[in-house]
Amino acid sequence: MPIVEGISKTFGKNCEVVLHDFNNFQSSIIAIENGHVTGRSIGSPMTEVGLQAIRKGHTEDNIINYTGKSTDGRALKSSTMFIKDENENVIGCLCINFDMSELIVAQNAIQEITQTEDKEDTKLRENVSNSVNDVLSNIVATTLEDIGKPVAYMNKDEKVTIVKKLDDQGAFLIKGAIDYVAKVLCVSRYTIYNYLDEIRVNTK
Repeated sequence: MPIVEGISKTFGKNCEVVLHDFNNFQSSIIAIENGHVTGRSIGSPMTEVGLQAIRKGHTEDNIINYTGKSTDGRALKSSTMFIKDENENVIGCLCINFDMSELIVAQNAIQEITQTEDKEDTKLRENVSNSVNDVLSNIVATTLEDIGKPVAYMNKDEKVTIVKKLDDQGAFLIKGAIDYVAKVLCVSRYTIYNYLDEIRVNTK
């Protein structure tokens, strides 16, 4: 499709452009450029946002500039524009997913190098949750936010730092934390155990 190719070439390799056909939600993608951004290809299914909008009938207005994450943790800025036939029935949509990860890394680098204050106020943050799983996910999310770098761009030392911060906060006292953190950091559960052993040896 010329419009799919044209938009992707205008904004470069980090801009995924997808055309969905609503005749088959299980394999709705009929055209895609820069599919490496989300790992999808022709024949992949409709996204969660699209399905939700269709299910709730929220297709009158386009969904512009919402945020999300790819399966490997890349930060995405997305827009979904619905396509209608001559009878105003929605028959598909054009989606743009822009990988902002490199820009976020650059933004953090610029912020760090231009920081002039000697120290920042220490803030204690607490997320009130109703379940232990929410507590764990909040601890992990807050720790990743403090690092300020997408998981896909982290090296081993940075991941070890995250595991240490989580350990210091008692995250691994929660059942299932090892598996959850391993999934978030895109490593095996045995790698997390190795990180913890390394941390505890170095702190003795």
